[in-house]
Amino acid sequence: MEIEFYGAAGEVTGSCHVLRHGGRSFLIDCGMVQGGRATAIRNREDFPFDPQSLEAVFLTHAHIDHSGRLPLLVQRGYRGPIYTTAACRDLLPILLEDSADLALREVERTNRHREPGEPEAKPLFDLDDVGECLKLLRVIRYDTEYAPFPGMTVRLREAGHILGSASLEFELRERDTVRRIVFSGDLGQYDSPILRDPHPFKTADLVVMESTYGDRDHRDRSATLAELGEIIDRADHDRGNIVIPAFAVGRSQELLYLLGQHAEQWNLQRWQVYLDSPMAIKASEIYWRHPERYDEEAAYLRASFGSMPNLPNLQLTRTADESRVINSRRSHALIIAGSGMCNGGRVLHHLTHNLPRAECHVIFTGYQAPGTLGRALVDRARRVNIHGMSVPVQATIHTVGGLSAHGGQHDLLRWYDNFEGHPPVCLVHGEPEPARLLQSALQQRGAHISIPRRGDMIDLVSMRLGRVDR
Repeated sequence: MEIEFYGAAGEVTGSCHVLRHGGRSFLIDCGMVQGGRATAIRNREDFPFDPQSLEAVFLTHAHIDHSGRLPLLVQRGYRGPIYTTAACRDLLPILLEDSADLALREVERTNRHREPGEPEAKPLFDLDDVGECLKLLRVIRYDTEYAPFPGMTVRLREAGHILGSASLEFELRERDTVRRIVFSGDLGQYDSPILRDPHPFKTADLVVMESTYGDRDHRDRSATLAELGEIIDRADHDRGNIVIPAFAVGRSQELLYLLGQHAEQWNLQRWQVYLDSPMAIKASEIYWRHPERYDEEAAYLRASFGSMPNLPNLQLTRTADESRVINSRRSHALIIAGSGMCNGGRVLHHLTHNLPRAECHVIFTGYQAPGTLGRALVDRARRVNIHGMSVPVQATIHTVGGLSAHGGQHDLLRWYDNFEGHPPVCLVHGEPEPARLLQSALQQRGAHISIPRRGDMIDLVSMRLGRVDR
């Protein structure tokens, strides 16, 4: 009865944990490592376990850093069920198919420039692998006890991160030992738009908890809305454009929701708003089809108008030709485009056109992994490389942390404080400094806190952390 930590241990992306119980092995998430070019090598590495030995995979949500290596797992022999929520099942094809398509295009570019005699590059996985992966999806309803294997029950609870995101609550029985383990998954902010707040757990013997923003608090909702309105007003005055690199699932829908709510207050009638992401457009349609996961306010608005969002000057740009036309606009274009970390996608073209212009503004609304273009811009680089070109950065760069889909330190502590008796915690999904500062804050509550490294294992009987010896 143990947990082995292999991904998102000492870093944010690549979530992957092995749960062993009753002679069986289970996987919690199978995410892609994201960041610079070195991560491509890591994603191709062998799994530190035999995929064919796994009985099941439990998936917390659809984001690629939690789901992105599932097709590779299947390619390498896994044939068991992948358990998740209904909304996650609906979103997953969009993200995995897009990931396969991006990988194929990247390989094609690489092969066009390879040296004579150099072996031909191959994508990590292809659409056939994605198709085989999707056949294995099995839905578990929220808040429903499910017993997939002897001695194990599991419940999926609302995590408030994106549509379909879940925290996992396992109860494991082995002889006279009973353990309740909670995997937080990615936790959203309290009182964020559209989704319900994270579920308030009461009991656990061990909590495996994310720590992405364990070192800071986001601005509260009213201050965040004021900040966003001020940026739009300043860009209006400067007569430039606004580019928002946004994750296609979660962030794009929240942004559209807020723009629709505050269109008059923010004078958005002066702007042409573009959702320039076929993937985000598809994801928005899926959000629209799952009102059962909305909070009270969003459910009320959902019932009061016919389509999401209620923004009359919104243009959905599905084709590449429509996307290229946007760059002819010199003023009052508000462009929401993928990818969220600027490591691919249409946003690169918009940045190429708008970064050199001092009257333009770029708004970041989420975590930027080390080694990404987004991280370089947030860290105030003066020049960046895009598609082999050196692009000067004259535009104003903004980071609006209050729009993050991840809770800040206060949200994480509020979530943990629901537990009775201060159960021990393993902090994952965080860079070392945020994890250390969250550890300190949790220790002040009297909890025992560990920060596992990749390859660490915790024995769920003794609750001792050590290294895997296999």
